[in-house]
Amino acid sequence: MTHRIACFGGIYNNYLALEVALADARRRGVDAMFCLGDMGAFGPHPDRVFPLLDANGVACVQGNYDDSIGNALDDCQCGYTDPRDNHFAQLSYDYTLAKTSEANRDFLRGLPAEIRYELGGLQLLLCHGSPRRTNEFLWESTTSTHFLNWMAEQHQADVTVATHTGIKWHRPLGAGRHFVNVGALGRPENDGTTVVYYTLLQVCGGQFGVEFVPVEYDHHRLAAEMAAEQLPREFIDSILTGWWTTCLEILPAKERRRGRH
Repeated sequence: MTHRIACFGGIYNNYLALEVALADARRRGVDAMFCLGDMGAFGPHPDRVFPLLDANGVACVQGNYDDSIGNALDDCQCGYTDPRDNHFAQLSYDYTLAKTSEANRDFLRGLPAEIRYELGGLQLLLCHGSPRRTNEFLWESTTSTHFLNWMAEQHQADVTVATHTGIKWHRPLGAGRHFVNVGALGRPENDGTTVVYYTLLQVCGGQFGVEFVPVEYDHHRLAAEMAAEQLPREFIDSILTGWWTTCLEILPAKERRRGRH
């Protein structure tokens, strides 16, 4: 018997990609669907995301953005250190805060920091950045297997599932353990393509599997709506080209070299 779930990371207000991903996951007959946080940021019309999550029974983790929007904090708690990154993050945050209804902010305030789920006998821990810090960046090139194993032991997880970085990756850790970064559904992952991704996790015949599913959506429509909402041109360019133009300074050297900027 196959046990399968869908995980969406970093929706970033991209309700158009979310609609496509939800329909695809339903067609695949998943047992459950999860959002790992950061419903808002970057894109237009934040309130269009929440009805989709609710109608499809998606269980949600509270990301740093969700905590900030829910509690009307001063910034997104994104974890950036570069002034340019923080400048664009603040523009995105101020827009999302202003456009998110009080009812949806109340929903965000009540979300859990993590979700535990059993998948085919494996204990999954679903979180945003990491089990120890919501806005922790765990990059493939700089995060050691030793650290990931230590974290899995500390938090008693066979599979740790996270997002926050916006770039997907998976690493088997040995002894049946795994770490999975599900990437982001809200914007391309700095690879020059306009597709975004969600992640399928499954256990079949006792074997754990990960599939990163590409999502094609009407990115021209999203870009036009972003322009109509007067969001930064840099954000729109990322949607249209697949290359990041902001949030670059946080990238480690190896991940930075894959991009154009």
